[in-house]
Amino acid sequence: MNRLSLLLVVITITSCHKASNSTPAIAPGNVVINAVVSTDSSGNVNFTASASDAVSYDFDFGNGIIQTIPSGITTYKYTASGAYTVNVIAKSASGLSSSANIQITVAVKLNLVWSDEFNTPGSPDPTKWTYDLGAGGWGNNELEYYTSRIDNAVVSNGTLKIIAKKENYSGSNYTSARLLTKGLYSFKYGRIDVSAKLPASTGTWPAIWMLGNNISTAGWPACGEIDIMEQNGNNKNIIYGTLHYPAQVNQYGDGTTTSITNAATTFHKYSAIWLPATIQLLVDDVVYYTLPNKSSLPFNQNFFIILNVAMGGTLGGTIDPAFTTNQMEIDYVRVYQ
Repeated sequence: MNRLSLLLVVITITSCHKASNSTPAIAPGNVVINAVVSTDSSGNVNFTASASDAVSYDFDFGNGIIQTIPSGITTYKYTASGAYTVNVIAKSASGLSSSANIQITVAVKLNLVWSDEFNTPGSPDPTKWTYDLGAGGWGNNELEYYTSRIDNAVVSNGTLKIIAKKENYSGSNYTSARLLTKGLYSFKYGRIDVSAKLPASTGTWPAIWMLGNNISTAGWPACGEIDIMEQNGNNKNIIYGTLHYPAQVNQYGDGTTTSITNAATTFHKYSAIWLPATIQLLVDDVVYYTLPNKSSLPFNQNFFIILNVAMGGTLGGTIDPAFTTNQMEIDYVRVYQ
């Protein structure tokens, strides 16, 4: 056998040997997820995922949190009650994947850490509320002058009334009030519920919202803004829920709207569930918007609470020429953690 023939035989044998030992790419099969929800209201859920030919599992816990769990076995603690769709992606050594999901319902006990039930008649509790005062449009072309008078903010019959009036006052044609907990109370993460009945008059712009404690140093929008509820001035059944931060500075920011047919005649519960992973906005316990939270956003510091009724402005719009007075009525403000 000459030297060239011998080389061809060696190449042929080597090539056949490699082909016989190649590993086919196989996707995981029979993905199964089991979940055991704790009954002690701790929020703990024990998950077990399994699949044939899987070497790792990615868990999407249905709240914006995703974790890689090589063993497929983990205990995850939810911080808010709710129904969650948990999706698991099983991955094989060859990089292929298969998935399955499971529905769970979690009950988490939250503690009431701050509230005002507005049971003491007269001016709002000065240990809980202070005021923004004055006019100037407040950056939104508003037309009211905010006062601390009992004419514009009063507690009676178990509710707080923030009252907008048509009157000449210090150069403005309207008065109202803007109450805030700045310097008195702030919090980071938790749930806030506000039960409110909104004004019916065209041109009124009520809001339930929060600002970051560092607004005096960082300014807006770097401090962050969480608008739990803003009512459209010319469509009184449209409610806005909005998050503002440096990348979202326009009027509608990062959020959406929802419709309530009786916002001005019935108390509704306006809420935010604020977590390290997400911020959810709710009306009557129904989530209508979710923002994924992350460390680059300003929503990981203490925020204070604001309640106000503006007149006109960018969301209030044209004021009814026949307007004389109207109010936002608040039954309670409650913060849970």
